[in-house]
Order: sequence, then structure tokens, then C-alpha cells
Amino acid sequence: LIMANATGALTAAAAATSDIPILGTSITAYGVALDIDDFNGTVGGNISGTSDLADLEAQANMITEWFPEAKKVGLLFCSAEPNSRYQIGEVAKCLSDKGIETKEFAFTDTNDVASVTQSAADYSDVVYVPTDNTAASNTEAIANVVIPEKVPVVAGEEGICKGCGVAALSISYYDLGYKTGEMAAEILADGADVSTMPVEFAPNVTKKYNAANCEALGITPPDGYEAIAD
Repeated sequence: LIMANATGALTAAAAATSDIPILGTSITAYGVALDIDDFNGTVGGNISGTSDLADLEAQANMITEWFPEAKKVGLLFCSAEPNSRYQIGEVAKCLSDKGIETKEFAFTDTNDVASVTQSAADYSDVVYVPTDNTAASNTEAIANVVIPEKVPVVAGEEGICKGCGVAALSISYYDLGYKTGEMAAEILADGADVSTMPVEFAPNVTKKYNAANCEALGITPPDGYEAIAD
């Protein structure tokens, strides 16, 4: 069995073998990663695994819960990451159904994060940043723009929120890895057929907030949110 952590490892493993069972973990969207049209939750073949995606409709609902007066949401992401584009597309649909205007702001790499973030801050009442590797590596650059501009960021995962956001739906990567290990045991010890195993998600999602950024922006978190640990 091959355990593939993150999208790059999954696609490499998928290209290398169609026989050895492959379990991905920390994959945002299997349909996007493996170029599967109309993905129904089960990859088939020799691949399954777990996803680190928190419910996107719930994330859109969180934006309106925190900022019910928001009219414009900027969608900030890296254009080189298909998983990010998938997330912002789904969140945009949910927000559109609520009558909220959205606009995409895509940086290509670390060099234009600050300038694109500035454009997003100029447009937005709220900025949404999905689970995005480039954003995760550049939260300081994002924070250096949005905090002085008094524009809150709702993030797709806890790490980005800790760096530049005010709120996120957080999963436990420990729990996610444990679930992937259980799936591996089912295949190796119990003889489960990987081709019939649906992609699994983290068993628990926690609503979290960044206390320092909320204080800097004068925002009081709604009830039911847990502060991100320092």
C-alpha cells in the first residue's frame, strides 16, 4: 500500500501504479486532483483516502454569521492551485445564493501576494482565503495588508486563520491521519476493496477564531467559537 500525503504525492503515486492500493491524505478535492469529471465521492480503481476539506457551505454561512452586513466578498487565492479554485468557486456559489457579490483576486506566486491582497482589501467588506498552500506560506504578507486596512479574513483552515484571519472551520490533522490509518488497516488486514471505499473526511470540525486579530479589528466573535491557541 502507498500512503500519499498531499496532492502532489497522490498524483505521482497514481501515475506510478494502477495496481498497488493508494490512500491519499490531506487532499482537498480528489476530483480536481485526479481530473475526474462529476466526482461522486468514490475514486474507484486503486485509489481512496481522506480529504482535509471543511464543509464549504458551512464556511460561506460563517461569513454571513460573522458579517451579516457584508455586501462584497473578495476571494483571495493562488491561481496555480486547482484545489483553491475549486473551493472559491463553491463558496462563491453559496454567497451568490445569499445575494452577496464576490470577486476573484488571484496571485500567481509569492511575489505578487501583497499587491493582489491590496486589491482585494480595496474591494472587499470581507476576504475569503481557502485552504491554499501559497497563502499558507504568506500569511504575514496578507496580514500586513488586511489588518491596517481593517478588512477581516475568513480562512479555509486554522493555520491561515492563525496568520492573517479572524475565523475558520478547523479540522484535526491528527484525526485525519488516524482515519487514513484505519482505512489502511481495513485494506491490509481485513481485505477491503480500495476501489469501493469512498473518500472520508475528518470526523470533527471546530469553529475557531483568532483572538488577536479580532481585537485589532474590533470584532466580537459569535457564541460557539473557540480561540486558536498561541
